[in-house]
Amino acid sequence: MRLVIFTEPQQGASHDDLLRVAKAAEDGGFDGFFRSDHYVKMGDVSGLPGPTDAWITLAALAVQTSRIRLGTLVSSATFRLPGPLAIAVAQVDAMSGGRIEFGLGGGWFDAEHKAYGIPFPALGERFDRLEEQLEIITGLWKTPVGSTFQFDGKYYQLNDSPALPKPVQSPVPVIVGGHGKKRTPDLAARFASEFNVPFAKIEDIPAQFERVRAASAAVGRAEPPAFSAAAVLCVGRDDAEVRRRAATIGREVEEMRENGGIVGTPAEAVETINRYAEAGASRLFLQTLDCSDIDHVNLVASEILPQL
Repeated sequence: MRLVIFTEPQQGASHDDLLRVAKAAEDGGFDGFFRSDHYVKMGDVSGLPGPTDAWITLAALAVQTSRIRLGTLVSSATFRLPGPLAIAVAQVDAMSGGRIEFGLGGGWFDAEHKAYGIPFPALGERFDRLEEQLEIITGLWKTPVGSTFQFDGKYYQLNDSPALPKPVQSPVPVIVGGHGKKRTPDLAARFASEFNVPFAKIEDIPAQFERVRAASAAVGRAEPPAFSAAAVLCVGRDDAEVRRRAATIGREVEEMRENGGIVGTPAEAVETINRYAEAGASRLFLQTLDCSDIDHVNLVASEILPQL
């Protein structure tokens, strides 16, 4: 099982905070540092100093780190046009020396769209736009140098695109995730190198992985995407430390534990992580909500990673 530190900066984190977490994750031997792509806080937190843009963050971290994988879980297709997004991701991949992973979803949080004047279409249209964006972005990257890319969709049209720049990686790993039973598995089968189930009870995860396997077989894909999951992280050296960390992020220990969280002492965390592996996940994204608590990251690195 590979572990990724996954941050939610809209809850309150500056770039300096994120850099410290990314450096700790890199030094600690984690597989990756990922961040969400949101513009408004959720729940009863200050959110200060305010939102940060995911791809600006990753561009900076691309030159401030050297080994760790970097990515989004996930960018919202409502936030950006697919052509400029393909350029930005390819550029950041080059800046990082080929360490970027590109998670893309349809968008879901209406409040952040209203807050910053971003159109928020109905669910069906959001899925349609996501599908077109995945086709365009992966198509631009795959187009041979010297050739042009064309796309005539319902929402996006590209004519004689030079399809430049190219990312360092060929292909850039694409992550699709979610709980949907039909369109989400279909999109993962067609476009994803990894499929992620976020914040689910562990016993519910194998059925979603099976839907992706079936969708992959239906489109003639020899092997399905790799499988991963995301879960909130709240570990401590003893119960008191666990409960202190839970209080800091405004969560209840038992609620997190019942919903698949990596909660408890290092020994308890290892047991839960092993259950994710048994469910079929090969990578686990640890939602790290308090970006000021570097000791939390270091504890996982020293007491949990060596046991996996």
